[in-house]
Amino acid sequence: MEHKSIIIEQYLQDYPATVATWVDYLPSKIRPYFYLARVHRPSGILLLFYPCAWSVTMTCYALSAPMATAWTYLGFFLVASQVFCATGCIIDDMWDKDIDAATSRTRRRPLAAGDISMFQAFLFLILHLTFGIWLFMQLNDYSLVLGLSSLVLIMLYPTMKRVINWPQAVLGMCFSWGSFLGTASVAGTVNWYVYIPLYMGGVCWTIVYDTCYARQDRDEDIINGIHSTAIIFGDQVRPILIMFSLIVCSLLSYAGILNGNGVPFFIGVALGAFYLVRLFARIDFENKESCDACLINNTWFGFWVWAGAMVDYVVKIQL
Repeated sequence: MEHKSIIIEQYLQDYPATVATWVDYLPSKIRPYFYLARVHRPSGILLLFYPCAWSVTMTCYALSAPMATAWTYLGFFLVASQVFCATGCIIDDMWDKDIDAATSRTRRRPLAAGDISMFQAFLFLILHLTFGIWLFMQLNDYSLVLGLSSLVLIMLYPTMKRVINWPQAVLGMCFSWGSFLGTASVAGTVNWYVYIPLYMGGVCWTIVYDTCYARQDRDEDIINGIHSTAIIFGDQVRPILIMFSLIVCSLLSYAGILNGNGVPFFIGVALGAFYLVRLFARIDFENKESCDACLINNTWFGFWVWAGAMVDYVVKIQL
């Protein structure tokens, strides 16, 4: 136990100080809630949003829906992504309060630092859940049921970090649920033949970026009894993640083929693949800042895939 405390203290001393964000300029009483909801880190919101955006845009392409339909649902899911990203973060922090306090990267989080109480966090969670359910109620009945079912995965993920070696796969199931929800919202149903490959591509993508992100916590996760692909991939993490990246691009391309997408879609996937190759050529898995930046950098992969789908859609409806 003493040895464990010495190691943790060493990490606390070595870890760089938190960089100030715009949230620090807010009144002190509300500041912890914004940090709890992670609104200062838009990468999580975008990573949740892009599978929704891929799905909405691909469905609008298949149906030749008006451009206004696409932008309406894209705007809707951008707001919903903020709400449900915050919901997941609140649940995760409530589960992991003690572990966060013993981990250098997370020890400053509001619950771990004691800036807010568990009861206050619970009330904040209820507020987000209420708003999130209200958002789902604006969709069709099929999408409402599909959206509410995702809450099971959101609740399940924190437990999986203590049970299985692949919690990133469960996180991917959460973050990629928009692949189903986006198409259901536009079409009123899900063409599983197309969107299961898209969904699985999103799951594998989550494994890629969250393994990179979790790599900075690997040694402390071992001490704290947390499971992670960043641990089990070991020194082979780079080739394994390159393999997963190839699977991601293959599955997204397959979904595009099944959806009848044109050349611009596949150019978008190719640009995303090129970006991942460039990212893995540069990332230093032994550097905490490099691992942390991987989460932000992966949003560009999501953007390039969506941009390709959007250009493809625009070209189709203008012909």
